[in-house]
Amino acid sequence: MFNKLSYNPGFAGSSGGICATGMNRQQWVGFKGAPSTTIFQGEAFVKPFGISSGVGLSFTSDKLGFEKDLSITGTYAYRLEIGKGSLGIGLSFGLLNKALDPSWEIPTSDYHTPPGGDPLIPENKESALAFDLGAGLFYQSDEFYVGVSSTHLNQPVIKYTKGEPFVARHYYVVAGYNLRLPNPAFELLPSLFLQSDGRATQLTMNVNLLYNKKVWGGVSYRTGDAVIGMIGLQIINGLRIGYSYDFQTSSIHSYTGGTHEVMIKYCFNVSLQHEPKNYKSIRFL
Repeated sequence: MFNKLSYNPGFAGSSGGICATGMNRQQWVGFKGAPSTTIFQGEAFVKPFGISSGVGLSFTSDKLGFEKDLSITGTYAYRLEIGKGSLGIGLSFGLLNKALDPSWEIPTSDYHTPPGGDPLIPENKESALAFDLGAGLFYQSDEFYVGVSSTHLNQPVIKYTKGEPFVARHYYVVAGYNLRLPNPAFELLPSLFLQSDGRATQLTMNVNLLYNKKVWGGVSYRTGDAVIGMIGLQIINGLRIGYSYDFQTSSIHSYTGGTHEVMIKYCFNVSLQHEPKNYKSIRFL
């Protein structure tokens, strides 16, 4: 819920100010070559030529086994007021670099083929660059938000020397609600996150309890994968940190120390648009 810009470009500018976020996820701790993801991103509300807009920039490093991916993505969202909220219509465009640095251990047996004997398996280090494209809609009001989006719209082809795999298109639906409790110091924040690549689908259900808009704690359930506990707080005005831990529910749970994720986010408001103002002089009544 703190990473919407990565999968929905329509989110850009929805904060009404400038936000910078850093996140790191260490998945399946204890596994050699386990997934590791680091994200740095920023987004801001701007009004070039008086047009309400949002812009964003993201850097992502994703490692899994001997695969290392790097991406840089720019985002633009056109924003318009609808009812009590704001709708962002966004596009993202960027470059995706996928690199392989394999280390093969081939058993000495007549039944095992070395990688050089397969026309589609890379034998040595490979690296390829591809253009990436995404789009999304994101609507937000004081009470709720909802968004639909897709990444890898163009299904970028990765041109290795052996074979040309592509990155499958992904689809996302996100929704959340701000439920004010009888005690005004507490707010309940349930949300849903659905993701699919057209073949596999996963649903994450979250609920957070926010106290005094500064401290939160909650739990999530990700189908077929994990139960997640999370905590966070606002240290000073605009600066927030968060931590979550995944308790694996799949058969992999006996072999891993779980998954850790940390987040730090800073938001502030600044006027990027000069607006002339009139003042009445008390000298001339």
